[in-house]
Amino acid sequence: MKLGIDRFFADRAFRASVQGRRVALLAHPASMSYFGGSKACAWMHSMDALLKFAKDSGEFRVTAAFGPQHGMRGEKQDNMQETADYVDPEWGVPVFSLYGEVRRPTPAMLATFDVILVDLQDVGTRIYTFLTTLLYVLEAASQAGKTVVVLDRPNPAGRPVEGSLLEKGWVSFVGAAEGLPMRHGLTLGEAALWFQSRLDINVDLHVVPMEGYEPDQAPGYGWPEGELS
Repeated sequence: MKLGIDRFFADRAFRASVQGRRVALLAHPASMSYFGGSKACAWMHSMDALLKFAKDSGEFRVTAAFGPQHGMRGEKQDNMQETADYVDPEWGVPVFSLYGEVRRPTPAMLATFDVILVDLQDVGTRIYTFLTTLLYVLEAASQAGKTVVVLDRPNPAGRPVEGSLLEKGWVSFVGAAEGLPMRHGLTLGEAALWFQSRLDINVDLHVVPMEGYEPDQAPGYGWPEGELS
């Protein structure tokens, strides 16, 4: 199976929206690239792979990064511990926290990029905050005229949908939108398209799909056993 980020590196067609533009990355510790543009980069954090690819190819510039709850590189593993903004010590790129002083990208943050790549491994339940952070990024990008590219990853809970639907009046940071089931069965790319349609978000959204994703097939139901661990 090939992840969205690895297809982004492998196929220039998936990079059409970033050519010559300023690029940001929303990532966390599980955001890993197998290829990173070449097999020499096997299992590298997506931030490092993206910056290396940008440097080698000259196709775009990486000008910012964002981290959700727990930070871009896992700075804060304890639950509900906020993360501060900082500058990446290796690459010199500003890393903005979306689980610190703010939960949504500010105008100053949005001014640092033209396109934001979203490469987050979700778990398939609405109470994980990565799903809500994705929604907030879509809404902010819509207002600021930015492009969002979701680099899709598998849903380890598979395709089954279970549990209650989020009721009106109960939308929160651990419940992104009305009508969202507890176990929603969606990948993050599919969730982005669902948010765009259901909430009528006018945003320039692209999803780089996975190759070989089979969410209806036992025993893994989309999770590539022995490949991602």
